[in-house]
Amino acid sequence: MRWTHAAPTPTLRGMKLYFSPLACSLASRITALEADLDLTFVEVDPKTKHTEDGADFHTVHPLGLVPALALDDGRVLTENAAVLQLLADTKPDAGLAPPAGTFERARLHEWLSFVGTELHKALYFPLLDKTTPAAAREYALAKRDSRLAHVASALDGRDYLLGRFSVADAYLFTVLHWSVVTPIDLSAWPTLTAFMARMHARPNVARAVALEKDLYVRELARAS
Repeated sequence: MRWTHAAPTPTLRGMKLYFSPLACSLASRITALEADLDLTFVEVDPKTKHTEDGADFHTVHPLGLVPALALDDGRVLTENAAVLQLLADTKPDAGLAPPAGTFERARLHEWLSFVGTELHKALYFPLLDKTTPAAAREYALAKRDSRLAHVASALDGRDYLLGRFSVADAYLFTVLHWSVVTPIDLSAWPTLTAFMARMHARPNVARAVALEKDLYVRELARAS
């Protein structure tokens, strides 16, 4: 089997983005706003795994994880690194991802992978999960300084991970934003607090956070 390398740019017709308020899917909403993408957002309750119309989200993604991007032809794409790049590629003029096949694109993938594995899953997820054993939380926290110092070093002297805003920054912001509900204090890394302030100052980031905070409050009210 040979891969097709000259595939047309994907279109947004009929695309649905399944998300949960303030979850990692926030990065997709930020991307959609930054690129002015007309997506249909479908909220998923993180506990019941039902969508806002009562449908079982497992029929879309068997693992029940967000984000999930459903195309109108029935295909579904999951995982932040993949979803964010596809969204960026639907609107290349927005400049949210370097061109495919370039070293800069590989660097973007490198950062998306780092944020997804070393920060999202290895550091923050064990701290956010209330069922995590104490020993596992301590193991995760032991990785805090080296991982956050690595990101801080990369941002030293630049505003964004690739020098200009990209989907990697949307994902990094989303994960670091969880610090407020974990034992992680970003003030130990001034470069990271400056990055977060810079991101909050972007109108589309502020809009995405405000919208999802409102949805999160409603989610908590439903669960009470």
